[in-house]
Order: sequence, then C-alpha cells, then structure tokens
Amino acid sequence: MSTGPARWIMHLDMDAFYAAVEQRDNPALRGLPVVVGAQPGGRGVVATCSYEARRFGIHSAMPIQEAHRRCPDAVYLRPRMAHYLEVARQIRAVMATCTPVVEPISIDEAFLDVSGLAHLIGPPATIGAQIKAAIRDAVGLTASVGIGPNRLVAKIASDFGKPDGLVVVPPEQVLDFLGGQPVGVLRGVGSRTLPILQRLGLRTVADLRRLSLTQLQAQVGPRIAASLYQQARGIASDRVGERAARRSLSKETTFGVDVADSGVLRDTLRGLAAEVATAARQEGIAGRTVTLKIRFCGFETHTRQRRLPRHSDDARTLFATAWSLYEAGKPVRLIGLGIADLGAPEPVQPDLFDGAAERPADNDRERRLTVAVDRIHARFGVGALVSAADPMDRARGLDETPECPQSHIRVS
Repeated sequence: MSTGPARWIMHLDMDAFYAAVEQRDNPALRGLPVVVGAQPGGRGVVATCSYEARRFGIHSAMPIQEAHRRCPDAVYLRPRMAHYLEVARQIRAVMATCTPVVEPISIDEAFLDVSGLAHLIGPPATIGAQIKAAIRDAVGLTASVGIGPNRLVAKIASDFGKPDGLVVVPPEQVLDFLGGQPVGVLRGVGSRTLPILQRLGLRTVADLRRLSLTQLQAQVGPRIAASLYQQARGIASDRVGERAARRSLSKETTFGVDVADSGVLRDTLRGLAAEVATAARQEGIAGRTVTLKIRFCGFETHTRQRRLPRHSDDARTLFATAWSLYEAGKPVRLIGLGIADLGAPEPVQPDLFDGAAERPADNDRERRLTVAVDRIHARFGVGALVSAADPMDRARGLDETPECPQSHIRVS
C-alpha cells in the first residue's frame, strides 16, 4: 500500500447536459420533459433528455418513435452542437481555475487531479462544492461530482450521486462503497458479460468478490476476468491527463433501427464530418487518411479507407471522401467517419500549369476562414457569426440538419 500523499481524483459530469442547456436558455422549458435528438416521425434516436423525460422511461439511444410513444407531450428539440461546445468551453475554463490537471473525456465530463489542494482550498468535499458552485455561477448549470482515490471510484461516485450530486469516497471506504453497487457499473460488463454474471447469481460487486480469479477466468476469459477482479477490489488507475500521442480521431452514430435510406445515411455522415473537422481544428491537427465505418445487423462491421493528397481538416473534404466509399447494400445499424495519419493542416499551393489555378487558393482561403470563424466563436460565442449554406449544398439538400442519433467522439 502506498505511503505517499493521498491521491484524490475527481470525476465531473454535467447533468443531462444538452437538455439542461435548452432549459436554461428557455425558462419556459424548465420542469417539462425535454428530448434532444431526432424529431418524431424520423428514424433517429434520443441524444439526451431532461430528468423530467426520464420519468417516462426515456433514455439516450432510445429510438425517437419509442420516446414519442412513451411521452407524446414532451418537447422535442434538435441538437445545437456548436452552442453546446461553446458552453463546454466555459465549463472547462472553470475547471482550469481549480487545478491545471484536467482530462476531458467527452463534451460534458472530465477527470481532474485534485491531490494536494487541501492546504489551498480544503478537504475533498470542499473542493467539490467549490467547483460545482463555480460552474453554476458561470453557466447556470448543475454538475455531479465524484471524488475518490482513483478514476474508477470517482466515476462510479459521480454516477451514484446524480443529479447535482457530490459524493466523496475515502480510501478506507472504497470496498464498502463498491460492494453495494450492481456489477453493471464495472468497466467491461456489457450486454455479453452481464448475463453470464447474473446466471452465476452475481448481482453486486460484493457478490463478484466471492469468485477467485481462476473461477472468473473460466467464465469470462482471462482478460476480462483480470480487469473485473481488480475493479471489484477498488484497484484502478489514478493517473489524469497522461495520454499517449493521438493516432486517430473519429465520430460514429448508432441508429435505433437499421437504416437503408441513403439520404439519411448521407446527411448523418455529413454531420459526423463536421464534428470531426471541428474537433480536429480545435486541436490544430488534420488527417491524411479518411475512414468510413459501417456496421450491419449482427455486428458485421466493415471499414474502408482512402488517402488524401494532403492533410485536411475541412468538413467538405472529409464528407466527400467518406461518402465516395459508401456502397448501398444492407440496412445500416452504425455509421462512422474517422481520420488518421495525423499531422498539421497543409496549405494548398496553386498549380501554375493548371487552368483552374485559382481554385486551390480559394480552397486555402476558405480553410483559413473556417479556422478564423472557430476562433471568433470560441471567444465571443457561437452567435457572433452565422455562415450561409453553400448553394451547391442547398441544391443537394445537404444544408438540412440531419436527425441526431446517439453519437460519441472516439479518440485513440
């Protein structure tokens, strides 16, 4: 057991983030069931929903038609991703005032290393209360905070206290805290592993501890068994902000029902391209290889790649390249777009022997304009500038906002 200074890791997760932003911006929505995602009648799913909507059994990734069946009187809103990203930037700025060691893991959650802050701020509960109050003052939203000796305990604690919770788990209470949790809270316990554990009568983490490592290996295999064995005993990483160099950046969407409509797939892919491009520009990176990922029913998954002539962070380029790899066929359950072979964005030099020499320069100006717009939005808010839709996109119907299925950015 370590004899060094106590480690305190915080997991901060915003409560029903997209829906909470909408209720904050429109007070008439407060107290009402709000569903952010696709519109009823479409094929998309719920991105997130307010706690009022969750009382009807609505949850993220639920098909929008099922959500509408459960609560037809809910307020259904399309996502405003650029606006949510701006709010997320304000929240991260607040986090940075608490500790310089912050590791965002999605738009609305992050791990923070708050070890050693006791002499500056106070005990962990005081630190958590202070950052929750600072976020509420800055953006008018609530966050749930879990604090423990490692990432696993902090994450489970923040989920345990939702919404607007603050749960601190000291090292000496870790085993008792974890023991009463359902086994499903552990990483690696998904749709395949959970039924196996339940058939064995293992409902809680304390139940899981009764099995030896050898017994676990016989049931779920050596890799998952080793992970579950350690997690059940509260053993996990306490490192924050230490990530290997990024190799790829991707965005994918899982539909609630299989989709065969190429128009829906095209529009969804275009939205994914925009989000990947925005994330890439925020980090000053670009991709040379574009990957299209398609998953059919039964987890049959295919990926196709195409190498670009130069690194790009341009959404149009990423979308056009990925869409050129699509081949109509069986209905699609998941579609994704990624970039790899990362590097710095490359300016396009005109070819003096090409009759269309002005076009590359125009493309480079457009890329630099896009970066400038990103910076203006980051400083003054997303309403500072509004970009008109490209006439060619309007003619193809690409300026329409696609329905928003459940999605998440994946980084490796």
